[in-house]
Amino acid sequence: MQKRIAIVEDDSLIRQNYADALTRSGYEVAAFASRADAMSVLRTRLPDLAVLDIGLGDEADGGFTLCRELRALSATLPIIFLSARDGDIDIVSGLRLGADDYVTKDVSMPHLLARIAALFRRLEALRLPARAEDTLHRGDLILDINRLSISWKSVDVVLTVTEFWMIHALVKFPGHVKSRDQLMREAELTVDDNTITSHMKRIRKKFVAVNASFDEIETVYGMGYRWKA
Repeated sequence: MQKRIAIVEDDSLIRQNYADALTRSGYEVAAFASRADAMSVLRTRLPDLAVLDIGLGDEADGGFTLCRELRALSATLPIIFLSARDGDIDIVSGLRLGADDYVTKDVSMPHLLARIAALFRRLEALRLPARAEDTLHRGDLILDINRLSISWKSVDVVLTVTEFWMIHALVKFPGHVKSRDQLMREAELTVDDNTITSHMKRIRKKFVAVNASFDEIETVYGMGYRWKA
């Protein structure tokens, strides 16, 4: 089935260029110039993936607001920020809001298409036939690949697609240190160390919200992260 991608970009020329490239790559594209236009449609029909600019017309942070609104509708909808803003504050803010990826507009089109394809591959992995090893039990944690779900002490921990695969990489082999490079490969990300750190902080925060004493994820300084054995 053809994947549907929503692009929200206020610059008409940039919006059309991205829409044309994605259409040529075989995707169905819905393009919007503003947050209001996007929400009027996406509220009733979510896309398979959303690509958002941050500044939208008169709304300097309209993309951030839209990300919050889309996350309220779906915890697992893949969201990519595509922005000219390349400062650490903007990147960290976007990831903290629940985006799966953050790409700057100087990225090449093949690179952007590869990032989009990686997100779809991770979702497609969930549709494979169920296997016993697709459900992992690690003490109070239960991870179910087929449902893209994680629970801690019988309470669901709502994670994005990227966050889910990062936790999966850690809990597969408790006690083993996973470097940032290994976590990027598992989650099919191409980002810098600060982005991995931001994802991990957000993951920890979500577990702590479920259980204040949660401390299963250890930082091994200079090496990476591990799930306690």
